[in-house]
Amino acid sequence: MAEEKQEPARHGGAHAVAAARLHGVSTMFTLSGGHVFPLYDGAVKADPPMRLVDVRHEQTAVFAAEATARLTRAPGLAVVTAGPGVTNAVSAITSAWFNGSPVVVLGGRAPDYRWGSGGLQELDHPPLLAPVTKRAWTEHQAGAVGTAVDEAFRLATAPHRGPVFLDVAMEALFGDGGPGLPAAPPGGTAHAADGPGGAAADGPDPADVAAIAGLLARASRPVLVLGSDVWLSGADTAAREAACALRLPVVANGQGRGVLPAGHELLVTRARAAAFGEADLVLVAGTPLDFRLGYGEFGGRNGTGPAQVVHVADSPGHLATHRALAASAAGDLTCFFTMLAGAVPTAMRQAGGAAGGPPWADSWLPRLAAAASGAIAADQALLNSDADPVHPMRVYGELARVLEDDAVVIGDGGDFVSYAGKYLEPQRPGGWLDPGPYGCLGTGLGYAIAARIARPSAQVVLLLGDGAAGFSLMDADTLVRHRLPVVMICGNNGIWALEKYPMQALYGYDVVADLQPGCRYDEVVRALGGAGETVTRPGDIGPALRRAFDAGVPYLVNVLTDPAVAYPRSTTGV
Repeated sequence: MAEEKQEPARHGGAHAVAAARLHGVSTMFTLSGGHVFPLYDGAVKADPPMRLVDVRHEQTAVFAAEATARLTRAPGLAVVTAGPGVTNAVSAITSAWFNGSPVVVLGGRAPDYRWGSGGLQELDHPPLLAPVTKRAWTEHQAGAVGTAVDEAFRLATAPHRGPVFLDVAMEALFGDGGPGLPAAPPGGTAHAADGPGGAAADGPDPADVAAIAGLLARASRPVLVLGSDVWLSGADTAAREAACALRLPVVANGQGRGVLPAGHELLVTRARAAAFGEADLVLVAGTPLDFRLGYGEFGGRNGTGPAQVVHVADSPGHLATHRALAASAAGDLTCFFTMLAGAVPTAMRQAGGAAGGPPWADSWLPRLAAAASGAIAADQALLNSDADPVHPMRVYGELARVLEDDAVVIGDGGDFVSYAGKYLEPQRPGGWLDPGPYGCLGTGLGYAIAARIARPSAQVVLLLGDGAAGFSLMDADTLVRHRLPVVMICGNNGIWALEKYPMQALYGYDVVADLQPGCRYDEVVRALGGAGETVTRPGDIGPALRRAFDAGVPYLVNVLTDPAVAYPRSTTGV
């Protein structure tokens, strides 16, 4: 007798899963909770089933969904149960808000028919999430769940991208949503025609682009800053082509790193102090003018005047308002760079510029390139340091030797990860993840889980400070259970270095800035079913890393580094 085909689920959870799949979602990140059982049932009974990845803390589920969005440029999905499930996810949702990551978080909710009676985990979630999402609301009708989820994804992926929260009353999620699950239009997913990043933005106003081109035509020392939205919106190729066509010096920020590969003649990130300090025009695209960019204050160094600042964003609401701008443009970033590359030569001719290329290509660009090369050469002594205790830079010297071009490098930490941002330059775009401007520790394990799923054949390296390890290392269990091999490197100096030394400078002493010296974080991973080792000598780092990459299991290399060495930072972000 032939096996009877299982009847598809009709409840609200099935409709939600079907709607998510229309937007390219293939994985649901979650931590089990009774309020959201129909979403799991919908995932299991979908055709084909949707992958379920269950984690050990709700923030990890949302961080994994966010990393999925940032790596694949398609929306991520996290599912959390009611009450504490939602509140545990708030920091991760906030990180997605600051990073402009298209994430949909579906939450369980106590039943409407008992509302106000003190039901289990009864909490009105949307008011908590409204300040850090594009929209937060509740769906109360089973038949409308699919439509609500579809709306959530459309909103999350529309410029400017960001997280959306939707909770569903228990009756609606468990209730009969009716026949006819949401179906994909001809040609695939609902967002397929929009390309990377979701729905396309309108192009920028040509007059705004012309004004920016005019400023460039009159500039002598311009700098182009490429931020995360250049990658997230799929504008990386257009940005690289425009930079090359115009011979612009480039400083990369966030996920803008890798748009120009390490060693590119126009990449002057290692000379950013001179570039930002002496520029007469700084064009910032795809990132806010926040503390990472000195709040947009450039120029004034070595006798130069203040620089003019141009800000370009994918939507008008994300243009800087805290400082005066010489010009700005808002809209599709691919369109912007294509239009700019065409407009600048015309503006130069109109300004009476000499033929044969922009003036900055003869002196300004070579000077910055030489400064960048000099800085890289000066690094070599510490990248190869034999100091004992281990200098943290030696870790990066060894790691750079074994990283492949398509590696995904994830930073989760303060002092230790600051070195990574300076000394590891990606070869490709989309290969770097850090917490972003919100600075939330604990992103690492969620990001690593997502990276291994999104890039199954690439190296995935998670760089952890020992402070950050305390936030999420338990999710090494998730890596083990789901067979997701990741190499973790813990820079273990036994202190909160980012706080210890500033407090000493302010008050002459420090408190609550010490951790357990020599803590065996590798044994934590071993106890959870992975592998690892502790390294105390610089010559042992390289062999340990090779063992980690060859292990085929989650593997933590716990490097005890010198607590007396602090990253030489120029800003605290305050």
